[in-house]
Amino acid sequence: MQITRTIAGRRCTPARLGAAVVFGCALFVCGCTTDQQVAGVPDVPADYRMRHPITLKESDRTLEVFIGSNRGELNPTQRAQILAFGLKWKREATGGIVIARPVRSSNEQASADATREIISILSASGMPPGGIAVRTYVAEGPALATVRISYPKITAQAGPCGIWPEDIGPSMTRDYFENQPMWNNGCAAQRNLAAEVDNPADLVQPRAETAAYTMRRTTVFEKYRLGVDSSTVSTSSQTAKISDVGK
Repeated sequence: MQITRTIAGRRCTPARLGAAVVFGCALFVCGCTTDQQVAGVPDVPADYRMRHPITLKESDRTLEVFIGSNRGELNPTQRAQILAFGLKWKREATGGIVIARPVRSSNEQASADATREIISILSASGMPPGGIAVRTYVAEGPALATVRISYPKITAQAGPCGIWPEDIGPSMTRDYFENQPMWNNGCAAQRNLAAEVDNPADLVQPRAETAAYTMRRTTVFEKYRLGVDSSTVSTSSQTAKISDVGK
């Protein structure tokens, strides 16, 4: 006995069944998303140093000095800060110093008097008189405003961090199946390194070698010529011992 199956009152022939299978497969393929690389667009680098490179730029180092309305001069701490600021200028600045004093503030006259003392301290630290420029800025309201001293310098930067362009959870993308690192991975380390480096130029090229310590080199060569041990004897092992007091 031959049994014929029907769907919705219609006979399901092998030809119709094959067409339905082909149609269903086509819908399945169309419903899948692919993550193919577009021609001409480079892949996202897997190395975090390439995803978040440290770049060098010129930015301002600023020192804000608070001047009281009835003072008109600097206190000893402020004098020391300005002197150290001038010495830093000699080591890392790429331009002159700009002093911006406030106007239309409660300490406008006191700031103007203190500016002359600031200029004298910077000149005493080795700053040429032509390298100091004095400007004014309008203070926001009658509140106490600061005298701002700034100069340009080379700084290192990286980031910004905290950007998540893709979902880090399970997905149908190629990066997930290939276990690629997430975009934000390593950004904080690069940003901290850029903030901690003393001389940003060290990230690009090494510093020049300093002269050798001639006295120590002569001593080592003389010991080597005489056949004596030339290693340095450290006394820290003796000083680090526990005291004999109480024994």
